[in-house]
Amino acid sequence: MQLVVARIGRAHGIKGEVTVEVRTDEPELRLGPGAVLTTDPASAGPLTIETGRVHSGRLLLRFEGVSDRTGAEALRNTLLIAEIDPEELPEGEDEYYDHQLIDLDVVTVDGTEVGRITEISHLPTQDLFIVERPDGSEVMIPFVEEIVAEIDLEEQKAVITPPPGLIDDRAEIASSRDES
Repeated sequence: MQLVVARIGRAHGIKGEVTVEVRTDEPELRLGPGAVLTTDPASAGPLTIETGRVHSGRLLLRFEGVSDRTGAEALRNTLLIAEIDPEELPEGEDEYYDHQLIDLDVVTVDGTEVGRITEISHLPTQDLFIVERPDGSEVMIPFVEEIVAEIDLEEQKAVITPPPGLIDDRAEIASSRDES
């Protein structure tokens, strides 16, 4: 399975280094020296990481065969793609890769169908499940312990305990207001 692990940013200095926007929780594993990554566009790669370092809070990489600023700048906005074993699991308990969560069915604790996870949105404070409901609408569910009670990869489902108003239909909310 192929996953995007970084996007190349601007050139840094004159010796071929580039800044990268990291898109993996495990940069030390995916973006270490010697890693060979395919690219999008494919014509830019494959690229082999020669060196990596952190400078002012940003990861800088240098690739084999790229030794000057012009070569580094030509790689700008290229996506770096790693080949990942689909059976590989993160080291931490209750940690998941996005590809393991996409397409899980979402149900409440009482078994009510909510929908299917179509995307994971990574925000600064928390991650969100983007869930497509059976009627085609979407609902965003915070991926926090208080709401997501269980992830069952064998059964391909996420069990949630939503607070009032999180998944309720707008029509149901409006009718309950009219009754009061």
